[in-house]
Amino acid sequence: MGMAAEDQFHVLAVDDSIIDRKLIETLLKISSYQVTAVDSGSKALEFLGLHEEDEQSDANIPSVSPSNHHQVLEVNLIITDYCMPGMTGYDLLRKIKESKSLKDIPVVIMSSENEPSRINRCLEDGAQEFFLKPVQLSDVNKLRPHLLKGSSKGNQHTINKTDEATMEQENQSTERQRNILYHDLEVVQLEFDNL
Repeated sequence: MGMAAEDQFHVLAVDDSIIDRKLIETLLKISSYQVTAVDSGSKALEFLGLHEEDEQSDANIPSVSPSNHHQVLEVNLIITDYCMPGMTGYDLLRKIKESKSLKDIPVVIMSSENEPSRINRCLEDGAQEFFLKPVQLSDVNKLRPHLLKGSSKGNQHTINKTDEATMEQENQSTERQRNILYHDLEVVQLEFDNL
């Protein structure tokens, strides 16, 4: 059950792993967020209207055109993998925080590696959260306060009064769906790797 106040929130998900990208995209959509998913930091910057001059151009890979989407879809939060080829999630975080127009967008970093120095560096340099993979629905629920920072206090009050029992039931159901999806995506990845 999505809530009307959350329908307006748009999350940009960045991960080079198709399995992890589909997992986070599904968890966000189940939680009623609008999602745009891309597979690299440079494509995320392109979507946001920033152009990475140092990056090699991926001319043969289709990407989202910022002129078509950025002006229509406001990005309320960016969630990115840490380890990606080319531009890391940390590099993307730094580019976002250095941009005058984007610095206020909350950034969340994900990683399968639990390295305290990496986690601390990301948090010190502006990440709002650091999630360990695989991302869980409980992690996605932690995004709400960061999304609400830019919304009115009236909306925040309404969302904070959500019935906890209903949310717990939704969380359990969604966790089961997520586990099934994650297993299915692992099977697809194994089949894809064997091609």
